[in-house]
Amino acid sequence: MRAVVIEKPGEITVRDVPDPVPGPGDVVVAVGACGLCGTDLHIAAGEFPPSPYPLVPGHEFAGVVAEVGSGVATGVAVGDRVAVDPSLFCGYCRQCRRGRGNLCENWGAVGDTVDGAFAEYVKVPAASCYRLPDGLTFAQGALIEPVSCAVHGLRRLGAEPGERVLVLGAGTMGLIMTQLLVAAGARVSVVDLAAGKLPLATELGAAEVATSVPELPTQRFDAAVDVTGAVPALEAAFGALDRGGRLQVFGVATAEARLALSPFRIYNDEITVVGSMAVLHSFGDAVELVASGQVRTEPLVSHTAGLDEFPALLDLVRSGATIKAQVTPGGAA
Repeated sequence: MRAVVIEKPGEITVRDVPDPVPGPGDVVVAVGACGLCGTDLHIAAGEFPPSPYPLVPGHEFAGVVAEVGSGVATGVAVGDRVAVDPSLFCGYCRQCRRGRGNLCENWGAVGDTVDGAFAEYVKVPAASCYRLPDGLTFAQGALIEPVSCAVHGLRRLGAEPGERVLVLGAGTMGLIMTQLLVAAGARVSVVDLAAGKLPLATELGAAEVATSVPELPTQRFDAAVDVTGAVPALEAAFGALDRGGRLQVFGVATAEARLALSPFRIYNDEITVVGSMAVLHSFGDAVELVASGQVRTEPLVSHTAGLDEFPALLDLVRSGATIKAQVTPGGAA
């Protein structure tokens, strides 16, 4: 089969690799669509420490079950249209036994630590497959994973009706988070350096938008969510918090990045800083949110390309010119 391979940081090829073979409890999925994520940029640059090389990336995907391994007892059958939770938790470490598998001491994920879905076919645990409801396209199915991350993030943030919430970033995650916050009753302000992205934020429920925090009519927020991972954005978000505010670090920064935050202000204003890591018991809820239309995914896909165009598409994503870019490998019709 054809697949994208990150041979080593900074070196990407599209080439033939062996077809995956399902082990006990596994299925092989013919990939219909796979989304490019900010994490993929970090993996390509060697900035995501768990990732080994060479690696086939791709963790936001949907497709059709093409082959079923032995011992599969979850009701997954050949021909099923599925979205896949890429999480690979060990189940036995201290964090897993506390119900916090996303903090697993042996954490892994399809496309992050094992070969993923920028390929015609991908091997995944059968238990990680969720049937796509009728009417959902593969493009929508591939957005269920980022929605599930946002669902977990919203639970961590604990937004309440009437709160003023600042969202830094109007890409895919910012627009999904905006929709969830609006549905929770928050008044949402969205900031993005790219002015061209802001009209969609307004369409999806943002009360106000701007290209910088000082330009916003609202100047004090009960909570702020940064989806960019950029240090200046995080520091701007912290500075805009009201007393008792909450800052959520949702976007992925490099491991070496450092913030300059006032510990006195954290103490004196009782500021809470909270992280949100990937997916945790939120994938099924994300399927329902997308299927019901409570989270609109169709406006988010701005660019689609084939496998051979992946390097150029990655550059486009890196430039910030996309909202959600997806690859259609051709494995699933």
